[in-house]
Amino acid sequence: MHQFRIPYLILSSCLLIMGCFPVHQQMQSAPDSYRGADVNVLQKFKPAFTVALYNTTVDVMGNHLSGLLLIKKMPDSSTRMVFSNEMGLGFFDFEFAADGNFKVHSIMKKLDKKSVIKTLQHDFELVLMNNLDNSKAVVKTNEGLTYFIFPQSKGFNYYITNQSGDELVRMERASNKKIIVEAVMKNYINGIPDTIGISHKTFEFNIGLKRIER
Repeated sequence: MHQFRIPYLILSSCLLIMGCFPVHQQMQSAPDSYRGADVNVLQKFKPAFTVALYNTTVDVMGNHLSGLLLIKKMPDSSTRMVFSNEMGLGFFDFEFAADGNFKVHSIMKKLDKKSVIKTLQHDFELVLMNNLDNSKAVVKTNEGLTYFIFPQSKGFNYYITNQSGDELVRMERASNKKIIVEAVMKNYINGIPDTIGISHKTFEFNIGLKRIER
């Protein structure tokens, strides 16, 4: 069980360093010399999933689920995520299409709530880093970090790198007033993160993934 705590420990360390939302109020526009890189800087951090298997825990409002999450790139370029326990009981089966569409193939009754499904969808979309629209991106800097900000239908997605652009420090989903979700992806091997952690700030909803080498 200790291995499942790794994503949360990494995420907690990042938060202690960075602090809370007031950091964003101090951001400044990135210098013109840096704007040329734009979101292309982020492409190296986009997970290059073909087939990946993760030990996974999901804690949501008093419910604890643990098992295996299979992430697979399909021939039509969609990404399939299938989460089940080690006995084969399915928790959910999601499809993220290349054009941004989302489909629920199946989900267990306990999770079959519109708010839970929408939360899981947005969490995984943040991590998959699909549809990063360069034309809509805003680049800001603060205290040696660069913030790539992408407007969403509600709120914003933030991808935060160090100033040199060679480390993805964390990701955030935020409203106009507060951070809703913070996530990290660490220890990339052949373009795939070994560890992924997702933590919600407004209610109990945490996801931890640790890759299984096959």
